[in-house]
Amino acid sequence: MDTMEITKFVGGFCGALLIFLLLNFFSNAIYDTHSEMTAYTIEVADDGAEDAAPAEEVDVEALVASADPADGEGVFRKCAACHKLDGTDGVGPHLNGIVGREAGAVDGFAYSDGMAAHGPWTPEALFAFLEDPKGVIPGTKMSFAGLKKEQDRADIIAYLQATE
Repeated sequence: MDTMEITKFVGGFCGALLIFLLLNFFSNAIYDTHSEMTAYTIEVADDGAEDAAPAEEVDVEALVASADPADGEGVFRKCAACHKLDGTDGVGPHLNGIVGREAGAVDGFAYSDGMAAHGPWTPEALFAFLEDPKGVIPGTKMSFAGLKKEQDRADIIAYLQATE
């Protein structure tokens, strides 16, 4: 392969790239998809009724009171990758005495600003946080997706209370 063939290949590639860019430019000029002129608003009469059913209120105290700490220990394995119960910190802070403790209160652990300003960890606050950590405390460093099952959250809270 000599330099003339390499020049032909590079020239062909550059020519194809130029054609592609020109087609893109002219198609964007003809079909402007980023303009607000292409958005249509459809007016809908408001009948005053909500489409979604209201969220069911959960009695967290009763759910935690009837929860099984042994089951919570099994569910806690998901948390044990980052949290410990022996008073030492891992990737996350230790969870000894978490129920009733102020959020962001473990000395020597670098909390996010949202976590440090959250308030006390009541069973209700833990219940909501364990369902959707990033939704309850935006900016939290905790990357856990959450526990969707109410019983799993109640079992973990009962387990954490039992290990205090």
